[in-house]
Amino acid sequence: MTFPVVGMVGGGQLARMTHEAGIPLGIRFKLLSDTARDSAAQVVGDVVVGDYRDLETLRAFAQGCDVITFDHEHVPTEHLRALEADGIAVRPGPDALQHAHDKGVMRAKLSEIGVPCPRHRLVTDPADVARFAAEGDGFPVVLKTVVGGYDGKGVWVVRDEDGAADPFLAGVPVLAEEKVDFVRELAANVVRSPHGQAVAYPVVESVQVNGVCDTVIAPAPNLGDALSAQAQQLALTIAAELGVVGHLAVELFETRDGRILVNELAMRPHNSGHWTQDGAITSQFANHVRAVLDLPLGDPRPRAKWTVMSNVLGGDFPDMYSAYLHCMARDPQLKIHMYGKDVKPGRKVGHVNTYGDDLADVRERARHAADYLRGTITE
Repeated sequence: MTFPVVGMVGGGQLARMTHEAGIPLGIRFKLLSDTARDSAAQVVGDVVVGDYRDLETLRAFAQGCDVITFDHEHVPTEHLRALEADGIAVRPGPDALQHAHDKGVMRAKLSEIGVPCPRHRLVTDPADVARFAAEGDGFPVVLKTVVGGYDGKGVWVVRDEDGAADPFLAGVPVLAEEKVDFVRELAANVVRSPHGQAVAYPVVESVQVNGVCDTVIAPAPNLGDALSAQAQQLALTIAAELGVVGHLAVELFETRDGRILVNELAMRPHNSGHWTQDGAITSQFANHVRAVLDLPLGDPRPRAKWTVMSNVLGGDFPDMYSAYLHCMARDPQLKIHMYGKDVKPGRKVGHVNTYGDDLADVRERARHAADYLRGTITE
């Protein structure tokens, strides 16, 4: 029997963990990575180092692959259309991915299909930003470059016209959005296969610090059944309407008046789904592999009452391995996932998962382990 080859474009930690999920199934991976030292390039056997922005590099890489998938949304859409014209299966395809690649396209499509979003429109200069603010409740407003932003990059909260200049320096279109009065951020993660089978994970709370995901709590505490079901159905509807194949993360605002609004989309495994590695019957990574290969999807239900994921950020303590002795002895149930990255201040270098029946205890265990690994606490 010949097992399929999954071609993964992008060599980051998402590719690394997706590859890991394919190993028990005997799925082979081929990786297109920026460098030989990228996170996934350290563990995948078949690595091509090259530029994903070059069409001929992509075409050469795709030879021998049964399907192409991604750990980021930055491959030019026209290149993906060219691969499909060559007969190569691209999942998710360019028609779907353009909505994750371009925030302006995403907002227009979501509005067209009736998905609740913050008030928004494309703006041309700081004066136009001031007009957008005046059309609503005034400043502050949020400005986003329509392409290239992640982990808080490419996003500005501006409080007056004079402060709106910087986003336009990048030379790409800028999207203005109302600054939503929200109580917390949520995420609804779903996976959809080519023939339309789909599964939904429990809705989670995502805690952001300085624009970077710090902690994810699964399921989101004190989220009513009706709002939880609405968020899951919203994500499933978006996946179907946009033709997503694979994992879709829908980042949401829960507003003070009890509504949910869509903030961002990601068509790949996502930080808000890392808890599923140890907290769900089938992880987001395993289900993404199943989906792009059109295999039956796995059960997304949680294994424990509560699971908490905390990101491990780089600090001034580079020798994280020496902290394992303390962390593992203190919490034998702790699950540590490291990415093989050089430690730099503020950089995501790993995450930890904890689980149990007492949310306060589970949160404290996750926070202690992440802080100890980073070196911000020593006991």
